[in-house]
Amino acid sequence: MTMTSRVRISFTTAARMVGGYASSRLREQLKAVAFVVVYLVAFQFLVFGTAPAEAFRVAAGIAMVVFGLAFFLEGLLLGLMPLGQRVGIRLATRGGIVALVFFGVLVGVGSTLAEPAIAALRVAGAGVTAWEAPLLFFLLERIPGVLILSVGAGVGVAVAVGLLRFFFGFSLKPIILIVVPVLLAATVFLAQSPNLAMIIGLAWDTGAVTTGPVTVPLVLALGIGVSRAAGKSEGAAGGFGTVMLASMFPVLGVMALGVFVEPRVPEPVSEREFFSEEFRESALRLFADESDLRRYAILNAGEDGRNAIFGDEETYREAVRLLTLNGEFVADTQASPGAVLLEEVGSSLRAVIPLTALLGIVLVVLLRDRPRYLDEVILGIVFALVGMTFLAGGIRLGLAPLGDDVGRRLPQVLSEQDFAGDPVVIEQFDPDRVLTALDATGTAVPFFYLHDGDTVNIVPFDAERYDPVSRRYIHQPQTSRWYQLNLPFVGIVLVMIFAFGMGYGSTLAEPALNALGRTVEDLTVGTVRRHSVVRAVSIGVGIGLVVGVARIMYGIPIVWTIVPPYLVLLPLSILSEESFVGISWDSGGVTTGPVTVPLVLAMGLGIGGALGVVDGFGILAMASVYPILTVMIFGLFVRMKERRTIREAEQEDDGE
Repeated sequence: MTMTSRVRISFTTAARMVGGYASSRLREQLKAVAFVVVYLVAFQFLVFGTAPAEAFRVAAGIAMVVFGLAFFLEGLLLGLMPLGQRVGIRLATRGGIVALVFFGVLVGVGSTLAEPAIAALRVAGAGVTAWEAPLLFFLLERIPGVLILSVGAGVGVAVAVGLLRFFFGFSLKPIILIVVPVLLAATVFLAQSPNLAMIIGLAWDTGAVTTGPVTVPLVLALGIGVSRAAGKSEGAAGGFGTVMLASMFPVLGVMALGVFVEPRVPEPVSEREFFSEEFRESALRLFADESDLRRYAILNAGEDGRNAIFGDEETYREAVRLLTLNGEFVADTQASPGAVLLEEVGSSLRAVIPLTALLGIVLVVLLRDRPRYLDEVILGIVFALVGMTFLAGGIRLGLAPLGDDVGRRLPQVLSEQDFAGDPVVIEQFDPDRVLTALDATGTAVPFFYLHDGDTVNIVPFDAERYDPVSRRYIHQPQTSRWYQLNLPFVGIVLVMIFAFGMGYGSTLAEPALNALGRTVEDLTVGTVRRHSVVRAVSIGVGIGLVVGVARIMYGIPIVWTIVPPYLVLLPLSILSEESFVGISWDSGGVTTGPVTVPLVLAMGLGIGGALGVVDGFGILAMASVYPILTVMIFGLFVRMKERRTIREAEQEDDGE
């Protein structure tokens, strides 16, 4: 009888081993985040001549993202993925098809709620105005929970269809040829209504948000388990296509929610009309009560809106005073990193624990099994909770503000004026200090003197920048251009170069994309190199961001940028091989990770806000569709090259 003895190691050795492993994981995530952050900061310094706003908070947020990503992904590998694979194996052998479908829907909803990038979607409605896009405002600000559940329901249906595909082993092409035309038809239908047209970009962007580090690995783990149990595994190629499903069905879910809710909200109107007494009943459909509407007017409306709802300046000042006394003007941006982390602990618990409990209950209670290596699974869940807390907090503090800051400043390169520097807030401003000067026409121009360090500057006075209630004046200094060419054409070139570079560079750093490239290289036995796939996807994302930014800048209806590339993809999918179809369609999902999504989404909304564009969504959708197109074209090129090589070899054999 042999005895097994436990290997004992010293605390110092164990600490060295754990420390080395942890540092390697942190370096991986730092590499994934570093390029895009350095790229954004360098662009601000070189082009705008200023540092990012609130640089310390942004730096703290980025550090939290690196730390959170490392813990979160490790938690997935140790906890959720082994648990999901075990459930998939047992469910396919003991549960039956009905149980498989029902469980797939539940897992899809649960994984969507646990996605870190959902945090970016939750804060995306801040720049949407209630009078210009009432339906979009209502979905993002009034019923964000229902919106996320509709996204989750779409992912749930996608997971169920994906598991059935794994179970029966049927082709992906028929699904594409059914789902994509339905989505395009729905997009064209929504574009006919002013209200519904505003949610098209949001709907297509949710498809990119859902294919993150929770949904994709968990669904693939479930699918692998089902395939093994059903005996329908097709090797590496059989796993492709699931990400595509999880990208398409949520789009339909958001569109369906918009159509259902649209009769309850008013049509887009001018700001003055929205806050007028005659429109009050319709406007209140978007708010809890009259007080909520007035608070929104104070925080977001211009002079026309405030005059329409308050009538006179005295009533407006009294409303501001009451809200200030009630403490309702505490801004989230002033919260410390510690306070943000405490807020995100609850969100992380609500996201991870229900999903873990669902997997555990199904496995232990219904399937009467238990996870292997239970201690590792528990440790993985703890890691996932810690990681998601830091990751969501880092998105709020670092990535989203950084993307928004660059996005709002980016349109300035199209202007013939100098760039706007960081604003200077002057507290306890005294209007009596304002003087006047005469210009060449004899018109009085107000100004005041501002002492800035060692110099005294003459600053033009703008009455709209002065708040008489708080006695605060916001001065917007101007900085000269580094290239000294006041030509809009140069600005356009800079914007497009920036968009392409950000898309190309950030995609190269996505861990999921490199994993996809390795899988393709193994699947093709080295015929298609990993770096070729990665480069094709990165070029597609760069092109997509260029198209997305151009759409926002020039106000192109999103239906004209969404429908054409997908119409091109349909015949290409028919012509391509089955394995490369799945690879191509999945490549659009692996590019939108927890780092890229908040940055790109915030950048698009920032550009839209700076240019006064109502709808800044849709940029993620462009970053998802064009990689599919470039990889599909690359696959056809590889196939043609292989056929030519085979023909040449056959001709040489015939000649001999």
